[in-house]
Amino acid sequence: MSVTVEATRVERGDDEFVDAAWNLKEHIRAEEGILRQRRRFFENAYRRSTVYVYYDRGHNSELIGFAAVRRDGYILFLAVDPTYRDEGFGKRLIARTAEDHQSVSCHARTTNQSAMQFYRHIGFEIKRRIDNYYEDGGDAYYLTLGDDDGIIDRLQGLLTR
Repeated sequence: MSVTVEATRVERGDDEFVDAAWNLKEHIRAEEGILRQRRRFFENAYRRSTVYVYYDRGHNSELIGFAAVRRDGYILFLAVDPTYRDEGFGKRLIARTAEDHQSVSCHARTTNQSAMQFYRHIGFEIKRRIDNYYEDGGDAYYLTLGDDDGIIDRLQGLLTR
């Protein structure tokens, strides 16, 4: 499969890729049972965020993955199309976030083992567990990216590849 990958940054208030991001999130929700937000909540959060995007320019601008990030570096949404997983896009989205923010944090479901494995692998640390965090009663971990310069340098090295 030939892929022409482009990266872009969508500024706060811009709707570019919002429908594609919603569709990707819904595809993941249907397959994996995670990312269960309502559309209005999702769209409002998306518009209030800076969104880092990877897309396949040669395939109808198909969305590969995105990270919607608040001003303080908190990741509201991180999603990578299952077709493109294990190709480094998630790490690159985290690296782009770390490049623009002094701290990076997020929540992840305690039951989402693949997300937890991913976050730990790239240097996130569990700060606390929050019971009943999600609307459906699910529990979450609050995670922060370690502040070790080596972690940040390693992540930023991904951006030059």
